[in-house]
Amino acid sequence: MTAEAFQRAFGFTPEGEWAAPGRVNLIGEHTDYNDGFVMPFALPRTIRATVARRDDGLLRLHSSDDPTGAVTELRLADLAPGRITGWTAYPAGVLWALREAGHHPGGADIHYDSTVPTGAGLSSSAALEVVTALALSDLYELGLERGPLARLCQRAENDFVGAPTGIMDQTASACCAEGHALHLDTRDLTQRQIPFDLAAAGLRLLVVDTRVKHAHSDGAYGDRRRGCEAGAAALGVPALRDVPFGELDAALRRLRADGTGEEVRRLVRHVVTENRRVARVAALLEAGDPRAVGPLLTEGHASLRDDFRVSCAELDLVVDTALDTGALGARMTGGGFGGSAIVLTETASAEAVTEAITGAFTTKGWAAPRVFTATPGAGAGRIG
Repeated sequence: MTAEAFQRAFGFTPEGEWAAPGRVNLIGEHTDYNDGFVMPFALPRTIRATVARRDDGLLRLHSSDDPTGAVTELRLADLAPGRITGWTAYPAGVLWALREAGHHPGGADIHYDSTVPTGAGLSSSAALEVVTALALSDLYELGLERGPLARLCQRAENDFVGAPTGIMDQTASACCAEGHALHLDTRDLTQRQIPFDLAAAGLRLLVVDTRVKHAHSDGAYGDRRRGCEAGAAALGVPALRDVPFGELDAALRRLRADGTGEEVRRLVRHVVTENRRVARVAALLEAGDPRAVGPLLTEGHASLRDDFRVSCAELDLVVDTALDTGALGARMTGGGFGGSAIVLTETASAEAVTEAITGAFTTKGWAAPRVFTATPGAGAGRIG
């Protein structure tokens, strides 16, 4: 179907097809740009790209999700930060980042199809970047390993699109393994694949897309990042990852004594405690005790809501309703300000939890959320 859509858009047959997944972050929120730890897993929902090379320095882009149906045509020589807006900025940014890094892919015709919801905190932008970079690396024989490929995609989002995101989303899309969560040290990209089979334990992880859109290029995300950097500078460490959990209280007292504002102190507390939660969740999963993960998810949501202040009424309603209906744990996932929440529940209770959440939204007069079960899928790869 994707190849047929390519042919309708461009008039000839593509050279190949690639896919890159969205992701759910199980635990470790707003830690990646603090050199911290995260634990995402890939969704079976992907962005697929059918691609053919060009030799005339043009990049032509088409998406089934673009209501205009138009083909966007860009000149590689004209690509520069700030010149392109909308969804095409992401693949254009990948071409720009590749060229800035000394690679010289030619032009391309690319058609995209997606099953990853946009603006839902499930990393549709990272999937778009990764599938583009992987296809170009394969077709132009650039030989990019997955770690450097993820870094290039992050640069595209940071410097070309203007969204100050960390490295987690791109690494998850590129490197996750089916049936596993990815424990990632975002400082050196050290990875550990942790088996994550909830069904075998009689559990289910629900993703609840609130349909409240978010955008990392909005100012609130950047404000949090700058606040974290200010906290690290005040403590004299390279990043908040370098503040040990056991020294958190002393660090907060020092910041207060130095006149650092309450807002920065809250950000510091979240990042340090969230890194601790990642370690605890990893240990529980490796010990075969996924039920005990639930309270840590809920604890993480409280920290994101009260200290980092990136939740919203819809996300809080999902979490509160799920817990009131007997879920083992719940939290917002992704950057916040909207997007999705995750709910850990017994399989037997999943339908009741879903109905309760949907009913709570109806009572508020809000659009019904999209709810689906998340299972760990494979990372990016060539599929045709």
